[in-house]
Amino acid sequence: MENIKINKLGPIGNADVNFGSLTVLVGPHASGKGILLQLIKLLVDKEQIRQTIEQYGYVWGTDVHSILDRYFGEGMSRILGDDSTIEFDGKDCPLAELLPEVNDKLKPAAETLFYIPAQRVVCLQNGWPRFFTDYEDSVPYVLRHFSETLRHFLESSTGPSGDVIFPQNQRLRTPLRDSFNDSIFHDGKITLDQRVKKRFKLNVSGSSIPYMAWSAGQKEFMPLLLSFYWLCPSSLAGRKEHVKYVIIEEPEMGLHPQAIESVILQVIDLLSRDYKVIISTHSPVLLEFAWAFQYLKKSKAGDSLLAELFNLPLSESVNELFKGILRTKTIQTYYFDRVNDKVDIKDISTLDAGNADPSVAEWGGLSSFSSKASDIISRVMSQEA
Repeated sequence: MENIKINKLGPIGNADVNFGSLTVLVGPHASGKGILLQLIKLLVDKEQIRQTIEQYGYVWGTDVHSILDRYFGEGMSRILGDDSTIEFDGKDCPLAELLPEVNDKLKPAAETLFYIPAQRVVCLQNGWPRFFTDYEDSVPYVLRHFSETLRHFLESSTGPSGDVIFPQNQRLRTPLRDSFNDSIFHDGKITLDQRVKKRFKLNVSGSSIPYMAWSAGQKEFMPLLLSFYWLCPSSLAGRKEHVKYVIIEEPEMGLHPQAIESVILQVIDLLSRDYKVIISTHSPVLLEFAWAFQYLKKSKAGDSLLAELFNLPLSESVNELFKGILRTKTIQTYYFDRVNDKVDIKDISTLDAGNADPSVAEWGGLSSFSSKASDIISRVMSQEA
């Protein structure tokens, strides 16, 4: 997966996106980021998507617009029109080619791209993932499939009542577990309660707290934590079989900036496992990381400076986490710029604050408020002097 070019996809007028090891998408709400990401999933995994939909008793059919409604969600079929064009890795993809051939003799298709949707918190109904068929037919496929993936994972990986979900020594690298503990759970222990109905409990300071009473950030983070468990079979460098790409929509939802830093550390771990990662975000913290990464990479700085960036003391496990990242990985950043009711996607990867283009200088608008605040305060201070 190297490049995608699009003309006329929902609100998007034109797009020419080159994927890095990490690709970051920024832009205002309803500018087409989610539509583009879901299209990428469909292009990469269309055979597996069709097989999954049919597995749960739905009819795939042959009408492209009905299938787009079923995949993107009710009312979304017209985001692609007869004049839309898609080029993926140099190959033209006409609308009709989004429909995989129906061949019952084909072996089950493997999932290549794991999609973590923005609405992920709704998949944990009272603290346990919902079934694929629990959702309305109008709900986008990526959310239903994500929920079902987590449910299968938990059913196969948890045992008797009282299982500890977090922390687990065999899950995630030690610096990551410690970071999530310090920024999100604060020495709380997540266990699985199976006395009546499976659900998560947060055990902290002698209290056993049900999922719905957790803080907003803890609830938002839980599906992310389970996703990281699924993608990282052990704390050592390894990856999920067949999966090459990971999409994470708005990983910052509900999280304090310190917790967002912890999530970025986990993304670095995914990169070290040779996943290609695409993130959509409204958080300046991720852009600050991308800017620092680009500068350190250009300066040929040592990996140890990344540890300093995240306030991590140097250790064998920390060195292993960052080893070769600056030398071997790349970050691309794109801004979904709305002009006259259409969105053009701009490459702002330099994140150069001195660039004449405000889209680049203000990081797609994510730094514009702080820049204006600094200018105003500087002006007031100069007048007072």
